[in-house]
Amino acid sequence: MHIPKFAVFYDFHTMPACPDVGAGFDCDAAAEQLKRCGADFTIFAARCNLGMAYYDTKTGIRHPALKYDLFGRFLEACHKRGIAVSAYMNVGLSQEEGLRHRDWLTVSPEGEIYRQPCNVHEYRTMCYNSPYGDHVLAMIDELLEYPVDGFFFDCLTPHPCIGAECIREMRERKMNPSEFAWFSQKRMVDRIGRKIKDSRRDLLLYYNCVRPTDQLEWSTYLEYECLPTGGWGYESLQLNARHLRTFGKPMLNMTGRFHETWGDFGGIRTRASLLYDCITGLANTLPPNIGDHFHPRGDLNHAVYDLIADVYGEVRRLMPWADGAKAVAEVAMIQPPDTPDNSLEAVPSIYSAQGWGRILCELKCQFDVLLPHQDFTKYKVIVLADRVRFDETLKERIRSYLAQGGKIISSGWSGLDGSGTHFVLPDEWGAEYLGESPHDPAYFRLAEKTEGIPDMPVTLYEKGISMRAAGAEILAEIVAPYYNRQFDGEHYYSYLPPDRKDGCAALTLAGQVAHFSHPVGFGYYKHAQVPVRELVGNVLKRFLPEPLLEVRGLPSFGRTAVTRQGNRHMIWLTAFVPERRGEKIDMIEEGCEVSGLEIVLRLNGQKVSRVYTAPDCTELSFTEVDGGYKILLPSMKGYAVVVAE
Repeated sequence: MHIPKFAVFYDFHTMPACPDVGAGFDCDAAAEQLKRCGADFTIFAARCNLGMAYYDTKTGIRHPALKYDLFGRFLEACHKRGIAVSAYMNVGLSQEEGLRHRDWLTVSPEGEIYRQPCNVHEYRTMCYNSPYGDHVLAMIDELLEYPVDGFFFDCLTPHPCIGAECIREMRERKMNPSEFAWFSQKRMVDRIGRKIKDSRRDLLLYYNCVRPTDQLEWSTYLEYECLPTGGWGYESLQLNARHLRTFGKPMLNMTGRFHETWGDFGGIRTRASLLYDCITGLANTLPPNIGDHFHPRGDLNHAVYDLIADVYGEVRRLMPWADGAKAVAEVAMIQPPDTPDNSLEAVPSIYSAQGWGRILCELKCQFDVLLPHQDFTKYKVIVLADRVRFDETLKERIRSYLAQGGKIISSGWSGLDGSGTHFVLPDEWGAEYLGESPHDPAYFRLAEKTEGIPDMPVTLYEKGISMRAAGAEILAEIVAPYYNRQFDGEHYYSYLPPDRKDGCAALTLAGQVAHFSHPVGFGYYKHAQVPVRELVGNVLKRFLPEPLLEVRGLPSFGRTAVTRQGNRHMIWLTAFVPERRGEKIDMIEEGCEVSGLEIVLRLNGQKVSRVYTAPDCTELSFTEVDGGYKILLPSMKGYAVVVAE
């Protein structure tokens, strides 16, 4: 099986009305363009989300304007140049087939087969339990006749369905529509996986929109799709790469060349923003995959591939220090189990994880992102992000972790039982749960003055819990407002000054466990309060007085990562600022110049004999200090890779 290092992903969704699909498509010229970029892997449409096939299918609907086997020709042209090809098939969406077979569509819980509005891709969604499921497998059989190197199955979203096939089985299994949708998605994943396993082909296989844990049995690699200007944002990759890399599979970082999002034919990213994506991916051990949308007629967009070739040329110089590298982390942020669901119900958990992820990134903390069932015993500190409630198994694992000397930072409803009535480990937490906080808003004030945090009541904008110290030290106290935000029939109360302490704790410390009463992650995602981040930083310093990495002089927007190849360690530093321009676009147009950086790297006694920058191998001065090594980096622009060996 080919393991990709530089990939290009082709969207090729074409309207059935398009009159000249493939008319000017020079497959050799297109493949040569990929080769010029240095790509060794591409994903190309066998069937798109419009339900149009681009190969000689007897099962599906070949695009009516296409006069030849476009997929087969492009596959052959790429193979001549040593480029591996995965067949793209959209499973969750197939607009033309849904139009012709209304019985293949999901029926929403509201009884609709067309979801409103009809100007989005998902207005028709396919039911995996209808005959459509067998239809997908039949098309896979056809594509297995080609010498493909893999499959990319897209949009396998769990849309709830109350169609006849679904409602009957749902009742038998005693599931609600949402639960049955997840069950149906997993079953479709398994059916496809068994089909491909039966072919006895060693193929690249990935299911997009499926939780990593639900495809580990079948997928041979993992991808994270993230177009930062298309709705994902620049911090999404920082969080999710740290989760994806914990599963031990090959990975790809899928970004895009578009100014906005998929299908933006005339949009192109700045070089700096695309470079930032690729460097951030490599820093987290994900090689790049840049998305494009091929013109349906086959017009070659030289400007786009000049950009990709330029960026990949620079990134390629770093590969000797990236190939086979593993991430090094000492902190694990544990996110609620529903966080990867990407559903409306999971939004609070997603925001909590994103907020905590941003805090830890700004603090230059080296961390992985886990789900509660994953092994966290090797980490020095774990962070329980806002809503990690305990069942009996997690309770005992946490108790064992603390007994081995581990430290915990917990927030919001984390640590409570499943029904949310009490702390499951009250002695270890040193706190008593009193219920939901009655204040809107609440304020916190430190018990003692602390450098970097204002000596004043600081607003907690999001609702949290009320808790009382029961053996724990109180590091911060709750201050109640005069009155809550409300309308009493005469006035709307929007001026809500702090009044007095209410006897509850905002932050407790019980030996190895610190607990914040309010959802730190969710609050930081929504409001980005620097005093809250600094308070987290103070707790981290107590628990990790000598962290793996410290970088003095790197601004708060700078990001760091540490990777390892054998006895060689790489410190990845970036300094780019996404600036909000217009209504919704965050723009990176250049890297920032930063000078006078002082780096401290601690490697548990491992000796370092040489420090230099990659790829130019410029030697850097360093001294042994503080149980590690102090390294001086005179300057950098945009990013730097510091190598200690």
